[in-house]
Amino acid sequence: MEISYVVWQEGKYYVSQCLNFEISSFGETLEEAINKLKEAAELYLEGENIDITEINKIIVGKERVNV
Repeated sequence: MEISYVVWQEGKYYVSQCLNFEISSFGETLEEAINKLKEAAELYLEGENIDITEINKIIVGKERVNV
């Protein structure tokens, strides 16, 4: 099984967010954040019959908005 995710940095931590279902994790390094997300996904899916949304294309953007 394959999951899709995004990772961003908040302060000194990296936050990893799964795009297939609602789980996230974090770590002090990029690798740690991804590994913890994989562990969280495995625990979330363990023993469950869950349909996974397949992600075909990921577009990440950043836009300024007037507030």
